[in-house]
Amino acid sequence: MAMLSKDDAQTILKKVLSFSTADECDATLNGDTGGNVRSARNSISTAGANDNISLAVESRFGKRSGVATCNEFDEATLRRCVQRAEEIARLAPESPEYMPLLGPQTYLDGGRAFAAATAAITPDYRATQIGASMALCDQKKLSSAAFLNDSVGFVAKRNSKGLEAYQQVSNVTFSVTVRTPDGTGSGYASGDYIDAAKMDAARFTKIAADKAASSVKARAIEPGKYTVILEPNALLSNVDTSLLGALMQSLDARNADEGRSFLSKKGGGNRKGEKLFDERVTIYSDPLNPDISDLTFSGDGRPQQRTTWIEKGVVKNLYSTRFWAQKAGIPDLPRPNGWVMAGGTQSTADLIKSTAKGILVTRLWYIRPVDPQTLLFTGLTRDGTFYIENGQIKFPVKNFRFNESPVIMLNNLEAIGKPVRLAGNLVPPLKIRDFTFTSLSDAV
Repeated sequence: MAMLSKDDAQTILKKVLSFSTADECDATLNGDTGGNVRSARNSISTAGANDNISLAVESRFGKRSGVATCNEFDEATLRRCVQRAEEIARLAPESPEYMPLLGPQTYLDGGRAFAAATAAITPDYRATQIGASMALCDQKKLSSAAFLNDSVGFVAKRNSKGLEAYQQVSNVTFSVTVRTPDGTGSGYASGDYIDAAKMDAARFTKIAADKAASSVKARAIEPGKYTVILEPNALLSNVDTSLLGALMQSLDARNADEGRSFLSKKGGGNRKGEKLFDERVTIYSDPLNPDISDLTFSGDGRPQQRTTWIEKGVVKNLYSTRFWAQKAGIPDLPRPNGWVMAGGTQSTADLIKSTAKGILVTRLWYIRPVDPQTLLFTGLTRDGTFYIENGQIKFPVKNFRFNESPVIMLNNLEAIGKPVRLAGNLVPPLKIRDFTFTSLSDAV
């Protein structure tokens, strides 16, 4: 039942609204179905499937609101869910940031966010993909741990003001860590797609395996400032804790206006309109980009449009809640789901060839904030760190702890490579000068 058609979903939502006695009512259905398989030491360790659909009802009386959820859709359950939301709303305090529900909206056609091939995935597909990954590592006498996950889902919304939205989405992701038998060499690779027909787990595994085999007998070199080539996984291995992820999360107008951001101005206001990065830095979001298509509406029902956030180094837009947009008198822009950092045509290999001396970084991890007002972060390299000399990788080096800010990093930009999809975004490899490594790490 997790994939409901638009008509079936809206039929349920209409029934929900018909039970409402509140001043305003908003109902959202979320459905998701998919599966996963996990391997460790070149053997499948777990496999699973999920099939879930849930309803969230928000009822409002004046500026008071309450939310209730359920995952059964018979009339009695739906009626009780609405009643619970209304009971909670009557007990809730008034919201000082109340905004009325949106009325009817016009959304872009989001058909590109869903692929039939992903919806057709079977356990055999998962076994074939992960099997090819494990077989490659067996052949090379390496040990791997991998995770393949696929999902298709939908979001449907309707409210008492006439808003109606529906969209289907799909995604398949794969990540793999490969180690040498003695545990001294490690490599990592990952990728994700809307369309499962594009997935090739063996290709990612070969990348990780080559890095693992090449990273044994790592040499210690002195920490300091180096020219680095950061692969996409070093920039965005995890959206929530990554250097570029942190930069995008900081483009929040309220945080900037209230002094909690590197975009804050002394004395109040924000730095929108200022050139804060190298002029080659352009970042935008586009829910219709064929490589990263996503929902064309936000959680509160606002339309997602193509939006430029940074253009030629200049901060062009900040996102916000509807309340803050109205209070501050700024464009009402929701936070983007995915984004694109514009790049060039060079591969990581091309960036290496152009480097006289530097360090190639496969991945960063254990990233933690040091100073939110400068976006200074610390963390460690891992899964393949290599010394470059005269355009060639010379030898693996021991991992480092780094202290760096994406703001400084994107002002020390030397070259931008070709963007690739990662975690629902398009991210290029970057060549950065004077990247700060503070100490060595014995981790692999």
